[in-house]
Amino acid sequence: MNTSVKTTDRRATGFGTTMRGVLVGGASKPVDILIEGARIKAIEPSPQSGGGVVLPLMSDIHVHLDKTYTVDRTGSGAASLFDAIDRMDADKALWTPQDIRARAARALEKAYAHGVSVMRSHVDWTEPDVPMAWSVLNELAQEWRGRIHLQVVALCPLDLIAEAGEPIAARAGADGGVLGAFVYRNDNLAEKMRRVFLLADRNDLELDFHVDEGLEYEARGFEAIVAEAEKRGGGRQVLCGHVCSLALRAPEDIARLVARAAAAKIGLVSLPTTNSYLQDRNSGRTPRFRGLAPIKEARAAGMDVFLASDNVADVFYPYGDYDPFDVLRAGVMAAQLEPGDWLDAISGSAARWCGAEAGDLAVGAKADFLRFDATDLRDLVSRLGAPREVWRDGRTDLERTNP
Repeated sequence: MNTSVKTTDRRATGFGTTMRGVLVGGASKPVDILIEGARIKAIEPSPQSGGGVVLPLMSDIHVHLDKTYTVDRTGSGAASLFDAIDRMDADKALWTPQDIRARAARALEKAYAHGVSVMRSHVDWTEPDVPMAWSVLNELAQEWRGRIHLQVVALCPLDLIAEAGEPIAARAGADGGVLGAFVYRNDNLAEKMRRVFLLADRNDLELDFHVDEGLEYEARGFEAIVAEAEKRGGGRQVLCGHVCSLALRAPEDIARLVARAAAAKIGLVSLPTTNSYLQDRNSGRTPRFRGLAPIKEARAAGMDVFLASDNVADVFYPYGDYDPFDVLRAGVMAAQLEPGDWLDAISGSAARWCGAEAGDLAVGAKADFLRFDATDLRDLVSRLGAPREVWRDGRTDLERTNP
């Protein structure tokens, strides 16, 4: 594509901008977008083409800002999920508030530059006491308000939260956070899940689980979550991340479970980069399984399904750059997705789940979006380095920085 072609015209009055001949998302017919002030005034069919691809600002609904950018200390090439957990636990001896803040702020800067407007970060909470990362990330959430809507999740081992979760839930509620748990082949699952949901009810909290993050057929955490949500009428927002083991079940079992989850209003987030990197990992052998939840079946059943970065530059996934479009690109490959059908999984739908503005591209909406130098969505997926402009309040970030 000829990147020198000018496709944005400043009107002589200085009050408006017209973006000519752009394709919105996976559309095939170009439009002109008229911007006045900070809002979209009109979207009209265009006789021109070649203006690039326009997408909404993005949402990254499952990340780990407490762990990020530690790979230089932990090393890469973990043998398994649990090897990565052990190596990360050893690194925590080096954590200080200053260290966590510097790494997390770097991640937020990266995400903002890529065009992320909403993030949800888990924070490991492995002891009854409040972890230092919880305080640091809540401070950053306040500092970044108006740029990135950052939610913080208390990620606790299921046994801890079931046995001593009241003060944890109370603190999460007081700080406007989310309650989470790591669930994997725990005993007495039904009773422990009942206690977690009860804590959420008492403290009016959303729930966000790491569940069945492995490839063992016997893992039944997702089923326990669905059963407890059904008992309570599906009234509380519940998100399940990973759910890798569900892919091992028989097709009829998968169909039954995702239909029940959809009826209970449970959401699902898949992490194609980290799960593909860690699951079925054996030195010297090509992986046989991708480690991905059956997201196509879940969406077809009516579940809200999202894609997210998960780990970035740590032992769980030593790569990544906080660019949800790269995550979508990974999903296109690993889960054989049609990109145009899944854009909402990294943008508006995920933003709404987090209680943030969806940033839909519509007349009257805020002029917040991304424009890529690409001929169409397929071209954009094909070119990792396609130039992008990030627009917020009707101006590019470059214009906002250098008015």
